[in-house]
Amino acid sequence: MEALLLWTVFPYICGTILIVATFYRFIYRGKSWTAPSTEIFEKKWLRIGSIVFHYGIIFAFVGHLMGVLIPIEVYNSLGVDDHTYHIFAIVGGGFAGLMVVMGLIFLLIRKFSFPRVKAHTSFGDYFTIVLLLLVAGLGTYMTIIYNTTVVAYEYRLTIGPWFRSLFTFNPVSGLMLGVPTLFKVHVVLSFLLFASIPFTKLVHMFSFPVRYPTRAPQQYRARDGYRKNEGNKL
Repeated sequence: MEALLLWTVFPYICGTILIVATFYRFIYRGKSWTAPSTEIFEKKWLRIGSIVFHYGIIFAFVGHLMGVLIPIEVYNSLGVDDHTYHIFAIVGGGFAGLMVVMGLIFLLIRKFSFPRVKAHTSFGDYFTIVLLLLVAGLGTYMTIIYNTTVVAYEYRLTIGPWFRSLFTFNPVSGLMLGVPTLFKVHVVLSFLLFASIPFTKLVHMFSFPVRYPTRAPQQYRARDGYRKNEGNKL
């Protein structure tokens, strides 16, 4: 029953919601396809939290591609043994995970600490940050703590092949039955996160804002102050 519901039906439900709802929002609710900035209300915490989070999520995404989508046979053919792979995975993945977690904590504290930012924060914003924190926090714990104190779990033999089998519509769900519970929870929460994307500001990720982390900060200036300064110059 677990294999059927969690590792066969559930992923396809989440994937269907992600695809259908995203296209619906883009076609029929295009004006909501945005992530309005609250930089006008507070800049310092936003700049730190946003940059750290965005770079961290990019590194984490690349790491997941390398660990889940690339078969272990590819690494073996390149001469990368399991020990070397796990060292790089723990160091690189742990660093990326810590960046994501720290960035999210900064953004969450900012929303509670500044009244004007809090007033413009919706339930969806809190839901997104909390769910991201759960996914990233659990992933970071497994990478840094679990893999070094319990066992360096070889997910490339179970989670990786199972995940790739979803794309061929022939899921090998039995591979997930022996996976440690923490990894199962991480996977389930990740799919929930995917399904929530069309209903939150995370949808802006499909606009590929590759220049966002390095973009020039927005400048705001009061109209009255501008006129006063201009008058002093004259």
